Amino acid sequence: MKVYKFGGASVRSADGVKALKNIIEKTTENLVVVISAMGKTTNMLEAVVNSFFNGKPDVMQNLRIVKDFHQNIVNELYGDKTEINSILAEIFENLKKMLSQKASLSYDFEYDRIVSWGEIISTTIVSNYLNLQNCKNKFVDIRTCLKTDDNYREGNVDYALSKKLVEETMDFSGTKIYVTQGFIAGTITNQTTTLGREGSDYSAALFASMLDAQSVSIWKDVSGVMNADPKLYNEVEIIPRLSYKEAIELSYCGAAIIHPKTVKPLKNKKIPLYVRSFVEPDKAGSVINDYYEKVDMPPIYIHKANQVLLTLTPRDFSFIAEERLSSIFSLLASYKIKASLIQTSAISFSLCIDYNQAIFNSMIAELKDDYEVLYNTNVELITIRHYTKEAIDKIIDGKNVFVEQRSRLTIRFVVPD
Repeated sequence: MKVYKFGGASVRSADGVKALKNIIEKTTENLVVVISAMGKTTNMLEAVVNSFFNGKPDVMQNLRIVKDFHQNIVNELYGDKTEINSILAEIFENLKKMLSQKASLSYDFEYDRIVSWGEIISTTIVSNYLNLQNCKNKFVDIRTCLKTDDNYREGNVDYALSKKLVEETMDFSGTKIYVTQGFIAGTITNQTTTLGREGSDYSAALFASMLDAQSVSIWKDVSGVMNADPKLYNEVEIIPRLSYKEAIELSYCGAAIIHPKTVKPLKNKKIPLYVRSFVEPDKAGSVINDYYEKVDMPPIYIHKANQVLLTLTPRDFSFIAEERLSSIFSLLASYKIKASLIQTSAISFSLCIDYNQAIFNSMIAELKDDYEVLYNTNVELITIRHYTKEAIDKIIDGKNVFVEQRSRLTIRFVVPD
């Protein structure tokens, strides 16, 4: 059997869903189809969460944007079919009831139980459409199978329990195709959790590992792993093959090829990961596998926008030693924030993090108890993997560089966005 994962870009429109159907129909093997939220639905639902949690009056207005977006796709896909409309109406009615209640005191809990509906809605639409087109499949609410602890927004998977439940649910006895969600999971008490932003790739890898899949294919709007974002660069090239190690390095630096946790379950069972184009599905794309020989690489450019550069200086002018670093990282962990780049000096500590408006001011207020805090918002982290002098000159020419960090294979710059 194989695992196919379709990201938000691949199902952001009715045409995308139709292309998904065409790809699935050409596959003769048993399939687990993992689908993300459609388009930018997660961003839309994050706006709903922020308004709901902070008691703002535009909660239902933001929810209406989500509903209208999906309704337009449904209208184009289904025409005058009414069954799917009643299913969606029930989903959004349940969401309205949830949002009419008072928010709890946990932002992460509210985030998971609201944002997760993006995946439920997308898989409901796609599964019903496939069945209508005689592409028979079984819908699975993965929250009943994939079990985590209650570390909301970054759930830690109970692999043994999840494997047992996934194997029992996806036994292929009555169907060749299962349609399910990436990114979301559930606790043993049936609370909804998520696996971290862009966690659908990780979900696909987990299912492949648990079910001993032949391969995983991630279907994207590009023809494979590229050395740069074609939206930012005129000249890009496809990297036909990468080692698991190289893929981990790239994802850690912010490359949008796969979620950072994706590789380990695949490497453990030597399952190849293909990155292919849903626009041009006959192209080979790229493969990530257990390569040990040296693979020549071009310079790879990675841009991570919407960053904040923080510089912390202890108020007592004590050294940035292990206990200081431990307290800083504990605080970041409490806000579910990961540092994209860190740099230390004797009495200061700089780091680059994703900007999250919902929690940023609270975090800064806590840091100011012990540190003088300087920060720059609207900065960009640019990474060049396998850099050359020409590649560096191409990137930083004329730019004001706040931070530069260099190793043997990787150079990174923090610059104004």
